[in-house]
Amino acid sequence: MAKKSSNSSHEQPPLNYRKSVEIKATPDQFFVWREFLWGGLAGAFGEGMMHPVDTLKTRLQSQIIMNATQRQKSIPQMLRTVWVGDGLKGFYRGIAPGVTGSLATGATYFGFIESTKKWIEESHPSLAGHWAHFIAGAVGDTLGSFVYVPCEVIKQRMQIQGTSSSWSSFISRNSVPVKPRGDMYGYYTGMFQAGCSIWKEQGPKGLYAGYWSTLARDVPFAGFMVVFYEALKDLTDQGKKKFPQYGVNSSIEGLVLGGLAGGLSAYLTTPLDVVKTRLQVQGSTIKYKGWLDAVGQIWRKEGPEGFFRGSVPRVMWYIPASALTFMAVEFLRDNFREKGNKNNNVVSNLSIERKTSSTSSVREVGEN
Repeated sequence: MAKKSSNSSHEQPPLNYRKSVEIKATPDQFFVWREFLWGGLAGAFGEGMMHPVDTLKTRLQSQIIMNATQRQKSIPQMLRTVWVGDGLKGFYRGIAPGVTGSLATGATYFGFIESTKKWIEESHPSLAGHWAHFIAGAVGDTLGSFVYVPCEVIKQRMQIQGTSSSWSSFISRNSVPVKPRGDMYGYYTGMFQAGCSIWKEQGPKGLYAGYWSTLARDVPFAGFMVVFYEALKDLTDQGKKKFPQYGVNSSIEGLVLGGLAGGLSAYLTTPLDVVKTRLQVQGSTIKYKGWLDAVGQIWRKEGPEGFFRGSVPRVMWYIPASALTFMAVEFLRDNFREKGNKNNNVVSNLSIERKTSSTSSVREVGEN
């Protein structure tokens, strides 16, 4: 009887042990740290690739503060101005804080988006679907704002300055009252020097200038982008069922759908981006007293056109940046999932073999 019982235990491992094996071997197990890592890398990659376009957008949106004139330069004119004054280096001013901010935002955005979405769908089924996607995107972006906003302030102030040679030329003109070798908030030689300078002159308030306007822009942007991306994925999945011969891998799908979602979301939130940029680049030369004052002044002095200034380069930036980001995330997810599945299967097999081996050893000792 003992021998029979021993054989049955050999053939059928204990229930609690089988459960532990099943958990290890689950193919779609969710790893939060994976989403943080992949999201951070993808966000930094997208920002680094598209930073020159972002520089052009920032210059277009903030030129009225710098030049104190109603005559605004067009995209080709601004492109030529940056190239003639600063060359290629001018387009990459502020890339260090830009990549740092995108690294933090990408990590929190993708790190929290899946877990938040799952939690909402399980605990509040009535909010499942587009509402869950919107809330998840908004939560992820809000958490990243504590790092992203100071980096955004530093990046934009470095972008509008250009290189030291062009900034010296700007100071020599009388368009803005400045002291010798001075300006609105000093010339920034690098990310850390800029951060220390802003902290010294304006304190934490300077580094978090336009914080609420940034949230007012990024929360709806992040929410819209997830909603559009998930909606486009649903349409794509339906198309795959009807036309399976036209299916593409998830990386290409992320590239196309991410670009469309990012571009559409960027255009819809351009007015909020204009207000945020004006508040952040004004420095200690206060032109706008707050968010509502900025909205009122832009409307009175520039009309509806003022709120969509820089919309073209903004959309031009977000289409490829979002496309590259989602492509990178989908690619990393797929590769990690495949490797993870193999490792999980190996671990579970080894665990079973070791467990059965130990069981047989116990049986042999009992028989002897």
